[in-house]
Amino acid sequence: MTQVDVGGVITTPRHRRRLPRPLAWIAVVPCAVWALVRLAGVDGPVLTELITATPYVALFSLFAALLALGSRGRAVVAVAAASSTLLAFMVLPRAFGDTPAATGPSLRILTINLFFGRGDARTVIDLVRRLRPDILNTQELDPRAVEALDAAGLGTLMPYSHLQQEYSASGSGIYSRYPLTKLPDFAPSDGHHMPYVRFSLPGGQAVELVDVHTMAPLGPDVATWKEALRSLPPAVPGTVRVLAGDFNASLDHAALREVLGRGYLDAADATGTGLRTTWPANRRLPPLITIDHVLVDERASAVDVSVHDVPGTDHRALFAELRLPSSP
Repeated sequence: MTQVDVGGVITTPRHRRRLPRPLAWIAVVPCAVWALVRLAGVDGPVLTELITATPYVALFSLFAALLALGSRGRAVVAVAAASSTLLAFMVLPRAFGDTPAATGPSLRILTINLFFGRGDARTVIDLVRRLRPDILNTQELDPRAVEALDAAGLGTLMPYSHLQQEYSASGSGIYSRYPLTKLPDFAPSDGHHMPYVRFSLPGGQAVELVDVHTMAPLGPDVATWKEALRSLPPAVPGTVRVLAGDFNASLDHAALREVLGRGYLDAADATGTGLRTTWPANRRLPPLITIDHVLVDERASAVDVSVHDVPGTDHRALFAELRLPSSP
């Protein structure tokens, strides 16, 4: 009889190393607090500046969720999942278009903050020639910029205007292919100029337009910024209104969402381009936040939205092609 040896190595299963739960909480808690502050719509000093970073926090929350999963702590995983989901619902709709199909006339708008008139006039004229806007809204328009735009040929392309230029950030002006009728001022007296006009498109469709430029919400100017946004006229039956310009506000500001709640849609948001950034431009880093907008009556449709670099200014130009409702 032969004896058979049975051999082998006895090993114990290795346990995967857990990430420290305190590290996971350190990453998750700020995301959770941020989501709650954004949900509550708190617009106050300091917060008005920080809240524009919400898309970046939403992205970071995914990394925080991975750390939570690595820690295998049920509580931290639950908080991370809730925060990421909430932030995703706040941010992701801007990347997906959702707008009704209006059947009225087309309206093309180009808006640009010229940064104390320093925006390159020839680039602006090239955009006007290429994009063929019906309306050019300008902010921070000073007399030197008016002269430069005229010298570059803007008067030939857009012969009508309502200008309130100043040697400061308060100057603004509307240029148009169609005759303009000035409407009564409504903006707070201690803010920037916001020209308000009416014009008619071929076929007779009347449109009211505001060249928006609010104060930057910094320190004591937060109250003035909120007042300017509250002063913007609501969308109403019988009138098609467009609000376009530098709102100094992103879709993460409750004050801007309140404007939208008065009957408007954001053209970039409606076309799935709401995450394209517009400020600060012409720096070493790309623009970080979106504070330039075209808002239109929610019965309208946004067909196309694009952003364009203009040398000399800290804002990108924003172009929107709209389709208005067939009847106001």
